[in-house]
Amino acid sequence: MGKSKVYFCDLYSNSQSRNMPSNVRRLFDKAEFKDLVSENDQVAIKLHFGEKGNTTYMSPVAVRQVVDKIKDYGGKPFLTDTNTLYTGSRTNSVDHLTTAIENGFAYAVVNAPIIIADGLYSRNYVDVEINKKHFDKVKIGGEIYNSSSMIVMSHFKGHEMAGFGGALKNLAMGCASAAGKQMQHSDVKPNVNENKCIGCTKCVQSCPTKAISMKEKKASIDHDVCYGCGECPTVCPTRAVTVQWESNEDVFIEKMAEFAYGSVVNKKDKVGYITFVMNVTPLCDCVPWSGRPIAHDIGILASKDPVALEQACYDLVCKEMGHDVFKHAHPDVNATRIIDYACEMGIGSKEYELVKL
Repeated sequence: MGKSKVYFCDLYSNSQSRNMPSNVRRLFDKAEFKDLVSENDQVAIKLHFGEKGNTTYMSPVAVRQVVDKIKDYGGKPFLTDTNTLYTGSRTNSVDHLTTAIENGFAYAVVNAPIIIADGLYSRNYVDVEINKKHFDKVKIGGEIYNSSSMIVMSHFKGHEMAGFGGALKNLAMGCASAAGKQMQHSDVKPNVNENKCIGCTKCVQSCPTKAISMKEKKASIDHDVCYGCGECPTVCPTRAVTVQWESNEDVFIEKMAEFAYGSVVNKKDKVGYITFVMNVTPLCDCVPWSGRPIAHDIGILASKDPVALEQACYDLVCKEMGHDVFKHAHPDVNATRIIDYACEMGIGSKEYELVKL
């Protein structure tokens, strides 16, 4: 597989033609995303609407540019995501839609409807056959699977268990039903460092399976009840709750890559990717806050190859900051394994040509 083209707009702007909305439209055209859209195609725009309280999620203004470009080419776009495994403001479609609208994704702003891909309680999914190392089948949100084509819009940032999150994680966790998310998390079982635990009970309140209880004013996790959703490490203020892997942590990351494969396997040459490397927070947009960025704002990138795009985003951040900020933030995670394994499965190429617009 040769070098894939990744198109890049930095954040320098001195005119209306170089502002962020214009850059999104330019990237759409330069990456030839028009080829992904046929007349009357139902086009999914896969994004993350942001947890209530988070403010660094995808910009509705940026999403509107993609909506309008798809309509220009005769497509019928809709915004989509799947419900979450953990507790929060997006665990069912009613709350998820409400959160999306409150975060700025109302029809009047984005010019497209929102469809939660896995239904009211995450029971609308398709078992997609992939026959890979960890899974024979993966569970993908029904309306993502049923869409004609897809534009994946991602916010590049850190992640507690994956090291970082970009286009591949947007596909992997973002396109999976709740049961599919649980399949990916099955090797994650957090433990509590009692010396660091201050007994605040935030982890107890956040646990969707009630696997955490207080014993002698310290949190305790029942691994027989825990299914590894990974929420408790993100809410712990003292980092007393840490991820313990039942197997090598690469297994979790490889499982994500296999779900990413399954999310696009029925859309050959019908998926485009746009990633925003700005507000690079240490944690995912799933947490109900936005942490202080761990890297400078870089720009916006687009490609038809998610592996090349992911590698380019990672390289740009590390080059700008002079070190691997994701490894520094999450030292126990082999973050780039998802890029390597996705490449091994043939999702895309790690070799890329960066084309600056």
